[in-house]
Amino acid sequence: MPAPPPDAILFDLDGTLIDSVRITCAIIDAMLAARGSDDRADPAIARAMDAVGGAAMIAAVLGRHCRDPDAEIAEFRARHAVVSTPSDLAFPGVTAALAALHDAGIRLGICSNKPQALCDKILADLDLARYFGAIVGARPDRPRKPAPDAARFAMAGMAADAATCLYVGDSAVDVATAHAAGLPIMLVGWGYGLAGARSAAPDAPVLASMDELVRLARPSPAA
Repeated sequence: MPAPPPDAILFDLDGTLIDSVRITCAIIDAMLAARGSDDRADPAIARAMDAVGGAAMIAAVLGRHCRDPDAEIAEFRARHAVVSTPSDLAFPGVTAALAALHDAGIRLGICSNKPQALCDKILADLDLARYFGAIVGARPDRPRKPAPDAARFAMAGMAADAATCLYVGDSAVDVATAHAAGLPIMLVGWGYGLAGARSAAPDAPVLASMDELVRLARPSPAA
């Protein structure tokens, strides 16, 4: 018997719903310029390190200009908190799909390793926060993904049951998080970490567009 369509969907944020590397590289470019360098951030490195995040990502993107990773990530986050969010930062089809899923009564949530304040800021700036029953980002008092804590916290906030909740992400970290939380995983074909995610979960379905997710969660009635 085929699995029932999900009545709740838990999303990763960076590389899944938003093209956050655009902001990352712009901030790193500003940090490099402040150091008197003409170097520019490499988007390929930023995408490859996105799922790792934190000081390790900033150190990799800054490269030889990184002095103290902890200080660099603190500066990066301070700049991020005040930088403008591009109005087109969401990947194509995301805004319309979230609206359609929400209107269909599908419970939606965010489970991200991005700091909580930055998740809240970006989703508010993009006018997407209203679609989510739970927005769970990284906090010092909660283990980061792939630990299942954030996913379980988000599901509780969404009043979602693991039996009918789907996890949508783009990286091997997301695959491990979904498995740890007992959730089925679906990958996005445009994701930053798709190659690693497919290696970790070769049988996971891969979305070619957000429209596919809408059709899955809101199937057409039988003729």
